[in-house]
Amino acid sequence: MSALADAVHTPAGRWLEPLRHWPGAALRLLREEKSVIRVLVAGLRGSGPREAGACLLLAGERQLGTIGGGYLEWHALQAARLLLGGDVRAQRLQLVLGREMGQCCGGVVELWLERFEPQDRPTLEALQRQGQWQCELRADGRLLRQVQIAPPAQGPRVQLRRGAESCVLFERCAPADPPLYLYGAGHVGQALVRVLSGLPFAVQWLDSRAEFLPADLPDNVQTLHTQLPVEALRQAPAAALHLIMTHDHALDYALCRALLQRGDFAFAGLIGSQSKAARFRSRLREEGFSTEQIARLRCPVGVDGIAAKLPQAIAVAIAAQLLQLDSEAALSRHDKPIETCTPQGCAACPQTQRLP
Repeated sequence: MSALADAVHTPAGRWLEPLRHWPGAALRLLREEKSVIRVLVAGLRGSGPREAGACLLLAGERQLGTIGGGYLEWHALQAARLLLGGDVRAQRLQLVLGREMGQCCGGVVELWLERFEPQDRPTLEALQRQGQWQCELRADGRLLRQVQIAPPAQGPRVQLRRGAESCVLFERCAPADPPLYLYGAGHVGQALVRVLSGLPFAVQWLDSRAEFLPADLPDNVQTLHTQLPVEALRQAPAAALHLIMTHDHALDYALCRALLQRGDFAFAGLIGSQSKAARFRSRLREEGFSTEQIARLRCPVGVDGIAAKLPQAIAVAIAAQLLQLDSEAALSRHDKPIETCTPQGCAACPQTQRLP
């Protein structure tokens, strides 16, 4: 049989599933599986494929999330599978990416692996509510968990304290995703929702046409079928992000006007051409809005340099702009490297360590 024929008959692959808020995802997995392993990047020195705080979940043959792929993730998954059926509840691994993993990042990654079972549901539910906890892995193999124990107010979101008899993990779960109000379910709106499905935004998707609001939605998207989108805008929380792209220019203008009147938004983006932007700005000036107020309205919305007018291309440009705006907040939600890994330090890094 030819190589082409072999390729045609290759078994179907699978989509890699994203992971948003891990305590809720772990609870959902425990409805179907006996145990779930969480692999957490608990520490990072130097360069690594993911930031401290990134994690994945493994349950049976199902994986949600990633710690960066490559051999690092393959190695972590092998260790996680051993935990699925073993007596040990948790494990700590320290891996040198260059020397041990053959990865060019060159940093040192510390992983925390932990098994959750149905009896751990109260812990996960409490963690969902409180968003902070402490785990202690003792040298004798015991694992002690305590929710509502906060790490220092200043400092990284994930911290490890290593001692002779135990290692203690402090963690604050990421805060809720920023609310994003998307007005319009046309071609660009639908393309944008697909792009936003794996990104850290809580999307409220509004349109007056129920037939344009799909039922099978990502878990970070909620729909609102309404004939009064301006009223919905007025009830949106402060510091929300707003993207206006309805099928009606008059409605677009009414939404822009109501948004500038509120003034307490984090971002306002309007889809349209330069001529539409100029017309809207002229009308807003005539209505008495100041230059500073009008300047907060981003139109055309999206990063510069993308000339394609395909809905999918416009959606990518808009999502990129949102990520640029959110970059500083994203850095504050995730750990920065706790230690700087110098060439001298890397040469002296210990080999893989495991507890217990």
